[in-house]
Amino acid sequence: MTRRKKEKKYRPHWGIPKGIVLLATPEGWRHSVLTAEGGMLCGRLDVPIDTDPQNARAAAARMVTELARDFHDTDVEVSWDPPREPWSWTAQVSLAAAIS
Repeated sequence: MTRRKKEKKYRPHWGIPKGIVLLATPEGWRHSVLTAEGGMLCGRLDVPIDTDPQNARAAAARMVTELARDFHDTDVEVSWDPPREPWSWTAQVSLAAAIS
């Protein structure tokens, strides 16, 4: 009996986040994370459909902060723009200032 070679699994290289778009849809909360390199990560936010917008924004910010920390070993700050539509929010993501 021969054994298969074990494949090394690598984490995908996601770019550093620079913006978030959050949408309330009838199916749930959707997000797009824009990266500094020009990429985009889209998906469903892991919160219940009836979550209020403030909690959904907090969950999206937490997700992006953890993404930056896990994949880039860096801290980021998320600042939400005033909403233009009642069902859509955008945020700017910037590197957190280092305290010496």
